Amino acid sequence: MPARNLAGKRGRAYASGVASEGGVAIARIVIVGAGVVGLGAALLLCGDGHEVMVLERDAEAPPTGADEIWATWQRKGVNQFRLPHFFLARYRDLLDSELPEAKKGLVAAGAVCLNPVLDAPEEIRGSARQEDGAFDCISGRRCVVEAAVASVADRAAGLEIRRGTAVAGLVTGPSAHDGVPHVTGVRLSTGEELTADLVVDMTGRRSHLPRWLEAIGAQAPRDELDDCGFVYYGRHFRSADGTIPPALGGFLMHLGTISVLTLPADNGTWSVTLVTSAKDKALRLLRDAAIWEKAVRSLPLVAHWLDGEPIDDRVVALAGIEDRHRNLMVGGVPVATGVVAAGDAWACSNPSVGRGASIGMLQAVALRDTITATGLDDPWEFACSFHHATAEMVEPWYRETLAADRHRLAEIDALIAGSEYRPRDPGWEMSQALAAAAFKDADCFRGFVSNAMLLNRVADVAARPGLLDKVTALGAGWRDEPVPAPSRGELLSIVVGD
Repeated sequence: MPARNLAGKRGRAYASGVASEGGVAIARIVIVGAGVVGLGAALLLCGDGHEVMVLERDAEAPPTGADEIWATWQRKGVNQFRLPHFFLARYRDLLDSELPEAKKGLVAAGAVCLNPVLDAPEEIRGSARQEDGAFDCISGRRCVVEAAVASVADRAAGLEIRRGTAVAGLVTGPSAHDGVPHVTGVRLSTGEELTADLVVDMTGRRSHLPRWLEAIGAQAPRDELDDCGFVYYGRHFRSADGTIPPALGGFLMHLGTISVLTLPADNGTWSVTLVTSAKDKALRLLRDAAIWEKAVRSLPLVAHWLDGEPIDDRVVALAGIEDRHRNLMVGGVPVATGVVAAGDAWACSNPSVGRGASIGMLQAVALRDTITATGLDDPWEFACSFHHATAEMVEPWYRETLAADRHRLAEIDALIAGSEYRPRDPGWEMSQALAAAAFKDADCFRGFVSNAMLLNRVADVAARPGLLDKVTALGAGWRDEPVPAPSRGELLSIVVGD
């Protein structure tokens, strides 16, 4: 079947792979995957004048209205579609600076707007500060947020979304570098071929990119892969008057051998999720709604989050989620040119910390900026430049998240065994001390929240003048802090029974 040119909506003709308009290099870009980050990346790129086509395997477009979206929209290609979500301050900041129309779309869809610093009691945060606006968040249920961004993308000039369109493989052309395949488009399951100057894989955790690369004779990407080790048990609720329960602790709290997420969402809804180690077989009974409710009601800082109407008919359980990092640069050489991976198709980790959308959008901005800086007429230079931009600006957040996950799982293992977890890692000790000091000092509190909201890494927080001394003085004894939750034995009695 002949290849199709993507110069569709604005009717530009292309004599070569890249056209020029007003000094701006205009490219044909195919994004595979129409999730929140894939659509965000598409909006960034078409905003720079590029012709963008988004291909989505799932056929169903989002319906209109939050209730209808929640009740009927199915996204079989996204295994965490019904899992509780929260979008951090960094995501909101990127919308404000890069995609204000998407921000307006979320507000119109009923997304919740909050500020975890200004919403905290004054005895914890102290007086309001000028910089506290950086902590503003806008969030909602995953399906409602994706639908709102999709609505904005549907109206964007130069952007076409094709749903029900499955990619079967990559199309190649003359190599841009000896021995390295060069991708010039995609082949659909129907046999149709679409040409492009760049293919961006944003198909998430289930990415088939390694298989596609193998089929064109490319060297295999270097994948770091492991089960993330957590199991999630969550439910969503709605209030009668549109209010959200007050937060008596952080959105994510580690309480002995379990963690709990209490996440405000859109239109007076919220979610409660218990997170356990996948090794903790005794707690698998949390799939049962009655047992799950008993466990949540045993948590004094969380029990009031059950005072609403459940809007899902069961506990949504999710396990087997992978920690994965995919490197398309092996031995200093791109495995292929003309194709990159971004978002969860590049790296994914524990979703309970809510960093995926923010990290993905950081990488989408890096992608847009790299194209602006290097263009796509030298595919080798672009591939190398984008790899280095990702490694410098995005990957440190993934590595920090992964390290925290490994420590948390090891801590749970130690607690189940009745021992104390004492790794030889000053960074982890610092993060735990910061969490303990956060509710005792306004500066520590802001430092802790800035890391949780993906605004500053722990090392950068610790480098603030005088903060490390405060953390040491107020948080060094974090192991002796009382845990506002049942003991391990009491928890097992609640879940398993006497």
